[in-house]
Amino acid sequence: MFSRRSFLCLAATTAAGYSVTKRDWTGAEPTRYPDPAIVSLDPRFDKYKIGNTPVRRLYTNPNRLWNEGCAWNAVGRYLVFSDVPGDMQLRWLEDSNEVTVFRKPSGNSNGNTFDYQGRQISCQHGHRRVVRYEHDGSEVVLADHFEGKRLNSPNDVVVNRSDNSIWFTDPTYGITRSYTGTKASPELSESVYRIDAKSGQIKRVTDEIKKPNGLCFSPDLKKLYIADTGDGEHDIKVWDVDNASLKNGRRFVSMHMDGFDLIGHSDGIKADTDGNIWSSAGWVGDGYDGVHVFAPDGDRIGQILLPENCANLCFGGKKRNRLFMTASQSLYAVYTDAVGAY
Repeated sequence: MFSRRSFLCLAATTAAGYSVTKRDWTGAEPTRYPDPAIVSLDPRFDKYKIGNTPVRRLYTNPNRLWNEGCAWNAVGRYLVFSDVPGDMQLRWLEDSNEVTVFRKPSGNSNGNTFDYQGRQISCQHGHRRVVRYEHDGSEVVLADHFEGKRLNSPNDVVVNRSDNSIWFTDPTYGITRSYTGTKASPELSESVYRIDAKSGQIKRVTDEIKKPNGLCFSPDLKKLYIADTGDGEHDIKVWDVDNASLKNGRRFVSMHMDGFDLIGHSDGIKADTDGNIWSSAGWVGDGYDGVHVFAPDGDRIGQILLPENCANLCFGGKKRNRLFMTASQSLYAVYTDAVGAY
């Protein structure tokens, strides 16, 4: 719920003359601490705020179309992310703060992650498949069909550390948009799947969701959260994990926020070690777009405001406490006192 304290926090920010869209994001002007883009809506969020750190725009490029799917590589100390319509993967290097083209073409990749052997896994809209890049650079197809029918356009992916199984969402975004060059009618319902690490067998774990998007496990792996960007949904749902299956699907939170006529979407989501869910948010405007943070009970407790629609996010850095955010044509980051769950 949007509490009286939440309203007063946002009102105070507005009264101070702060506008996230009018802020100088070039880095030429310093940010007054504490950064007003980091908004506490509930005392539970205060412990995750660092008073002397700013939200930084690490990279922006008007030639980028839709930055997505960020994933942190701890060994290489780099962040990989996708420009989905641009058909490329990019890499931000921690030691030089440079962004370089990592893969082009990328199969219009969207979500990326790394398994516990350090291999990158990507969801390709263009090729309608999930792939893994081996240490020698070769590409292995993990999933492209289910029960003899082609997947729609795998979107986001996560690895379960308990058994190395791979879980991914499969909405129809990639086959309904012309940028992939593969517009087609869906052969399967929009669903969530699990790939067994040993056998490679693909199992549908749920299709009780309109348009599955980002997903993440709770820290104890007992719950799976999935963003639903289907028409009229605007929420994050949650299921109980029962071995290789899901049960008891239900709404976790609505992305509706008091004070806004429009209802935004959750897209990419991640959990921290305390069980809070950090969700990208967008399509509403100033004061909403960026990141929304939800406590384990579903209360919205904090925000990180950005001047662009935020598509995805992940924790990275040496201590896994730096939040990276891909947003439209840019990449942002902020240090927190939260630690990514995985």
